[in-house]
Amino acid sequence: MTASAPTVSPRRATEVFGRALVCAYASLTRDGRPVTWPVTPYAGAGGTLDVSTGLTYPDKAERARRDPRVALLCSGAEDGGPDRAPVVLVQGRAAVRDADLQAGTDRYVRESLAKTGAGFAGMPWFLVRRLSWYFARIWVEVTPERIVWWPEGDLSRTPEIWTGPPDVAAPASDPAPTGPRLPSRSAPPADWRPFAGRAARLGEPVVTMVADGMPLAVPARSAVRTEAGFDLWLPAGVQAADGPVCLTFHRHGPAMEWQENVVLVGRATGAGDRLSVRVERALNDWSLAGSRRERSRSFLGQGRLLRKRLEAEAARRGQPVPRVRRPRD
Repeated sequence: MTASAPTVSPRRATEVFGRALVCAYASLTRDGRPVTWPVTPYAGAGGTLDVSTGLTYPDKAERARRDPRVALLCSGAEDGGPDRAPVVLVQGRAAVRDADLQAGTDRYVRESLAKTGAGFAGMPWFLVRRLSWYFARIWVEVTPERIVWWPEGDLSRTPEIWTGPPDVAAPASDPAPTGPRLPSRSAPPADWRPFAGRAARLGEPVVTMVADGMPLAVPARSAVRTEAGFDLWLPAGVQAADGPVCLTFHRHGPAMEWQENVVLVGRATGAGDRLSVRVERALNDWSLAGSRRERSRSFLGQGRLLRKRLEAEAARRGQPVPRVRRPRD
């Protein structure tokens, strides 16, 4: 720890996440396994850090509704901050918001277009209005309980830590939807190895373990491919935790006009700052890569598959399908 006043605080974390285009969001499955995906963070009202997931692919929210222990990791100056930006991990409790789908959609249209709207630049509004399958959103509001801060992104430096008061309680989630869940959109990949090959060009992964009952998501300082998976070197101040693990590889364009993702899950063993991961499977991902035409074809192709799910998920919540409305100035 430095002798000066600590840099880390919920307010400073909100500033970092508010600038970022992408953070890693970790939630837990029914059997306590971490699953981590790249999402766009937003500053919420009342000091929360908020992320969203599509109404048509609600698993990230449903995991948090069932088990509110989550983590958010913001790393890398490429997310819009100054050079040598800090790496910030927030662990906290989540509250899921989908009781008013129209309000959630209005918020996402307004805030996402302001922050990452490059992919829709120049698109006529009558076409944007047809993208309700994308803009219809469930929000996850995260109340920070613990913040780990590596100043200037120096992962070799002992991090600063903020711990919230024990009497701060996160609000409850909105009630869960009724009726049976929809079946998975697609079968999981049969072989993880081709995905690991793709991951090699995406940089070092975010590694998510479970420690002290909470998901712990940190950037790997290095990752070396092995026959069974990967050997990883963790940041200073982080101890390897045996058990379930998730590796999240991600790369995106400067304005989120393209992105590539690979997510691998398995089991980890380790000691100190070294972790050995045996990969068990890859998760289906939605990457938007290639030329602008290829990205548009992929994006619109997903829409054809998701429109029916949009109606079904809205009906499960007893609400009409939300409309995409132009933000008010």
